[in-house]
Amino acid sequence: MADYIIALDQGTTSSRAIIFDKKGSIISVGQKEHEQIMPRAGWVEHDPVEIRDNMREVIGIALGRANLTRHDIAAIGITNQRETAVVWDKNTGIPVYNAIVWQDTRTQPIVDRLAGDEGVEKYKDIVGLPLATYFSGTKIAWILENVEGAREKAEAGDLIFGTTDTWVLWNLTGGPEGGVHATDVTNASRTLFMDLKTLEWRDDILADFGVPRSMMPEIRSSSEVYGEARDTSLLRETPVAGILGDQQAATFGQAAFDAGESKNTYGTGNFLIFQTGTEIVKSENGLLTTVGYKLGDEPAHYALEGSIAVTGSLVQWLRDQLGIITSAPEVEALATTVEDNGGVYFVPAFSGLFAPYWRPDARGAILGLTRYANRGHLARAALEATAFQTREVLDAVNADSGVDLTELKVDGGMIANDTLMQFQADILGVPVVRPVVAETTALGAAYAAGLAVGFWNDLDELRANWQEDRRWTPNDDVEERERQLRLWKQAVQKSMDWVNEDVR
Repeated sequence: MADYIIALDQGTTSSRAIIFDKKGSIISVGQKEHEQIMPRAGWVEHDPVEIRDNMREVIGIALGRANLTRHDIAAIGITNQRETAVVWDKNTGIPVYNAIVWQDTRTQPIVDRLAGDEGVEKYKDIVGLPLATYFSGTKIAWILENVEGAREKAEAGDLIFGTTDTWVLWNLTGGPEGGVHATDVTNASRTLFMDLKTLEWRDDILADFGVPRSMMPEIRSSSEVYGEARDTSLLRETPVAGILGDQQAATFGQAAFDAGESKNTYGTGNFLIFQTGTEIVKSENGLLTTVGYKLGDEPAHYALEGSIAVTGSLVQWLRDQLGIITSAPEVEALATTVEDNGGVYFVPAFSGLFAPYWRPDARGAILGLTRYANRGHLARAALEATAFQTREVLDAVNADSGVDLTELKVDGGMIANDTLMQFQADILGVPVVRPVVAETTALGAAYAAGLAVGFWNDLDELRANWQEDRRWTPNDDVEERERQLRLWKQAVQKSMDWVNEDVR
């Protein structure tokens, strides 16, 4: 009998394969980073072929480290960086261009053109999203408009599109030899093309973007058997049975299934999801309305989301661009060399500001610098930027839902940083709770796949797996909290209105 589930986590900076047992415990991990390609300011790309090859490699690493074979694996779940767009030739499997990453801002002219006089909320009542460079739709349009021969091949039916879940699924199930071209509702809800009510592609919106319907994958639920891995994979004949976009997967892995439950993921960016059940709730405070999950034939569950573009990637920037640390974990040690931020505030609007502002004209800014400021203050300000941005998103969630959260469940790589987690609790004024299994994104994909094949029976069994690891409680200095927030908001305002005809 197969005793394990494998999750394939295709993330922004790396691809991973993680094997879980029945209790949701990690058995082994295979991981490999891929290149971050930045050919111009504001452009962020990945090589889809490198991602495909890395995914194959990490499967072998995870199986080898656990001394397991495909016969030990009951099902495969997939989770992914959601809005990153890949367009490829279905006959050859060769991408026509690099994957355009969710952080990429090159498509702002397309956003402006589509918005016209109606503004960026033109399609929001239908798709739950504003027009923004963040989402997949404008990235597909850019490829069709700028890659030589792409439009002709697309209109001839030779090109297909997918977010990276679809790219992984298609290659895993055969590629040009019958690969399954599908995605799930959570990823489809991040394209600007899916009607939240019908869970179908909107032909009128596709036409506005100039994207042929033939390019689009079939929309399926988050938990069902899509197909089997083919002979080219170490997992051949294993069913692929779960797909969830990374933030929805993390929410699922946190066992936050019901209306009113939430989580915040600290990764390349930060993403706070608040479940609204089977009700579609429209935000009045800068949040996104998205699909939370859909299990087989059951109704879809929806969520509000606050998306923050730059959090963990700011630490990478300190490492790779400035060189003030040599590894990401060093940022905490550097931050603790000072007692506070020294009056320094860091607004990391490298891709503009996402929730709750949605200001593409903003750019990164470091404010409050004096001769007193040093590397420690800069490191501390970078960590605090993550907490401040999360506070603003949580305020928006509280306003939209009408119910104040009493605690925040957290996951992702940055939650190992105790200094950040304590400051997060302090600036929120509510406890911050870390689970025993911090890899909730991969765990959520594993849960979705396991439910589809009967590895787990129901959501109650998954709830029983969740365990608290640590809790940070806030200090009670409300006056200091509010002073810091005022200064942060002042800094944010000064980052805006930077991009104009002089700045490209």
